Amino acid sequence: MPLPIEPVLPALIAALTTSQFVVLEAPPGAGKTTLVPLALLNEPWLVPQRIVMLEPRRLAARAAAMRMAATLGERVGDRVGYRMRGETRTGPRTRIEVVTEGVLTRMLQHDLGLEGVGLVIFDEFHERSLIGDSGLALTLAVAQTLRPDLRVLVMSATLDGNAIATLLGGALVIRSEGRDWPVETRYSPPRAPAVGRFAHRGVEAHVAQVVRDVVAEETGSLLVFLPGAGEIRRVDEALRGSLPAGVDLHSLHGTMSIEAQDAAIAPSPAGRRKVVLATSIAETSLTIDGIRVVIDSGLMRVPRFSPRTGMTRLDTIRVSRASADQRRGRAGRLEPGVCIRCWSAADDAGLVPFTRPEILDADLAPLILDLASAGFRSPAELRWLDAPPPGAWAQGRELLQLLGALNPAGQLTAHGRLMAEAGTHPRLAHMLLRAGEMGTAASSTAAVLTALLEERDVLRGLDGPPTVDIQLRIDAVARRSDDVMLGGATVDRSALRRVQENVRARLRGTHVGEPAVADPGVLLAFAYPDRVAQRRGGPGRFLMRNGRGVSIAITDPLAHAEWIVALQIDDAGRDGRVMLAATIDVNELMGHAAEQVVVEDVIAWNPSTRSVRSRRITRLGALVLNDSALAAPAPAAVNAALLAGVRELGVGALPWSEAAQSLRRRLAFLHHHDGEWPDVGDTALASTLEEWLAPRMDHAHRFDDLVRIDFAAALRSLLTWEQGASVDVLAPQRITVPTGSAILVDYDTPTTPSLAVRLQEVFGMLETPAVLGGRVPVTMQLLSPGYRPVQVTRDLASFWRTGYFDVRRDLRGRYPKHHWPDDPLTAAPVRGRKK
Repeated sequence: MPLPIEPVLPALIAALTTSQFVVLEAPPGAGKTTLVPLALLNEPWLVPQRIVMLEPRRLAARAAAMRMAATLGERVGDRVGYRMRGETRTGPRTRIEVVTEGVLTRMLQHDLGLEGVGLVIFDEFHERSLIGDSGLALTLAVAQTLRPDLRVLVMSATLDGNAIATLLGGALVIRSEGRDWPVETRYSPPRAPAVGRFAHRGVEAHVAQVVRDVVAEETGSLLVFLPGAGEIRRVDEALRGSLPAGVDLHSLHGTMSIEAQDAAIAPSPAGRRKVVLATSIAETSLTIDGIRVVIDSGLMRVPRFSPRTGMTRLDTIRVSRASADQRRGRAGRLEPGVCIRCWSAADDAGLVPFTRPEILDADLAPLILDLASAGFRSPAELRWLDAPPPGAWAQGRELLQLLGALNPAGQLTAHGRLMAEAGTHPRLAHMLLRAGEMGTAASSTAAVLTALLEERDVLRGLDGPPTVDIQLRIDAVARRSDDVMLGGATVDRSALRRVQENVRARLRGTHVGEPAVADPGVLLAFAYPDRVAQRRGGPGRFLMRNGRGVSIAITDPLAHAEWIVALQIDDAGRDGRVMLAATIDVNELMGHAAEQVVVEDVIAWNPSTRSVRSRRITRLGALVLNDSALAAPAPAAVNAALLAGVRELGVGALPWSEAAQSLRRRLAFLHHHDGEWPDVGDTALASTLEEWLAPRMDHAHRFDDLVRIDFAAALRSLLTWEQGASVDVLAPQRITVPTGSAILVDYDTPTTPSLAVRLQEVFGMLETPAVLGGRVPVTMQLLSPGYRPVQVTRDLASFWRTGYFDVRRDLRGRYPKHHWPDDPLTAAPVRGRKK
């Protein structure tokens, strides 16, 4: 029976004959992955060039190459081959290369023109992987500038083909309708909603029970979708021994051995059927023979990168509508099928249409390094379906500059070019290069560490491994025993085997022996310089170099370490929870990272002691390595810090003497009436502290030391020579009254000064006194013998003529022993009572 894609192959061939860019829409299972490259292989515009097909997943890439080779009756590596990190099967006759991960990017870095490649196919583009988006952006740039003959074909199952066509500049869209068998959809939600940190355990138990029920009720093989390898392992354990005879149980995820993956995909022997527990890897690219029933947990695991913290965490989320439909379609490939969704019909209606593109939630450091290697410094230089987020881009660029891959202008350095060639994350590439400079032993250890960080954890426990210490994992890689237990944890033999294969590939067959570097933490600090962490407070609490707080369970032996490197962090809470770490000898680290250590003299105001704190601090980012008193701080820096304290406390808090306060009030009066005089208000004085206060602060380190300063003299320093000579004339501090008493003038109100004086002391004073050269009369506050106000006037002559006699009548009764003359203008002034 022909596959659904076959009827549209002639139209596709014709479109690529005349057009540079084409989009092919075809549902999962249509056969596009294996039939399209073969159909185009001998087209005149392609021969003798090659086809490069980018596949988002390693397992799918290998399976696609094997199926195409089998169709040609050949072995993989002849006309059809594949390339991926750590594994290549191609030959001199290879015309179709299925590649994954960063292989296409590496090809572009070595040869931006893609010499010898006539067609680039982006398969399963609807998965919106980071490598798919970035690979398409780079390939478009090449095709539009250097290679107008290069064809680009984008194949998608569920994504809007018109949006991709627009990105490609109005590309032709070819659509295949597909031919799936009908699939009955049933809903089987758990009896109790899942809540809490380990809520997925309840989902796993429910899925296991659904599998048992369906195996007993339905025919054919089952494909069960679970979010990750951990859930698959636990469901596998729950089903072992509980399935009927004739039913084989398989697991399928990306970290399994090739043999185990092939066994899961292969047809069941005659008379047997199987249950395949798989991650979302089985949604689209793979065809698993014999599947008639799909059981969907409704969950998937996705990475989420936080530009705020620079950390990536794995989140378990609900599947999208597109993913759920793709999973459901797996049941209708060969015959009518059944899909059982482990959620309710109401929940089904609330599914989001599509899964967010990875580029919106990914660590962009690898992408930025790849683009820089190809000559691009900004995402704006390329065309994107979804542009990289600015925050994640800035964080990734900052990391690459810290690792020495980029210079401050964003250009690739020589070290960065070597990092890009390493074929791993920039952090690990930097570590491998630095280890290479330290010798063979360091290189061996770095290879082990890289493999451990690239693969799944080799240790596991009921609720996670007993310690986050990577040293236990290093021991597992180095040991030769087949024991399944190590340090209270179970050794994951499959993951361990992959790590050991990874190490051997990096060391090109060198024996994986006991690592010979005393402190692997130093090597890991090269990869994670921003995550070097120092213990703060009690056990388990750490502060990282980037200022972020992290924690380790207090029961973990590593909780008591003084210094660690946090390698994997769950960023779900206020303080990230460390999932994998290494101890580090900080003194050894300083020997290799001396250029990153900053020694600074910190001379700053300490508000709690109201003094200047002078310290010499040695830092590594936010971490303090040493803090000691500074013996001879620079006087200018001390003054600046003390002035900052004065501004913080306010000018009003200064220890003003009475004379200084009086002068300040008089100057405020003069400034109010004549702007040429200096402004001595709080705001103005605070802004000019360096001018009038700083020169008088010699040897002052504390706020209390300022009491020694002559603030009146400090204020007079703001005056010109002429102002200094006339201030006491224009704004006298005292005015002499007829008794000879020199009475203080009150300048509290800058508009009008006042003089509070007993009435008897101004007998005979005809005119109201005035200041400012006689232009501003003084407000006279006339007091009783008991110093109580009896009259306020600015016209003394008028008061003698009229108001005095009313006041005299009242005061004479209250103060009979005092002199109250009939004529105050001729009477002699007196200070006290009448003699």
